[in-house]
Amino acid sequence: MKLSARNRLKGTIVDVTKGATTAHVRIDVGGSIVTASITNESVDELQLKVGGEAYAVIKASDVMVAVD
Repeated sequence: MKLSARNRLKGTIVDVTKGATTAHVRIDVGGSIVTASITNESVDELQLKVGGEAYAVIKASDVMVAVD
């Protein structure tokens, strides 16, 4: 895999929930859960299933931080 994004977090898929057009894929990365919203078509093409390995690839121009 060659990507310009440097933030690649490898983990295990713990949940795939499909909606009308968009799916939420939850990936356990070292005990933390990262959730991605992707198309149902992408879930099917990538054959994403609970228990499978996947990368959460993060490329953003902004990172927000909040505290209570």
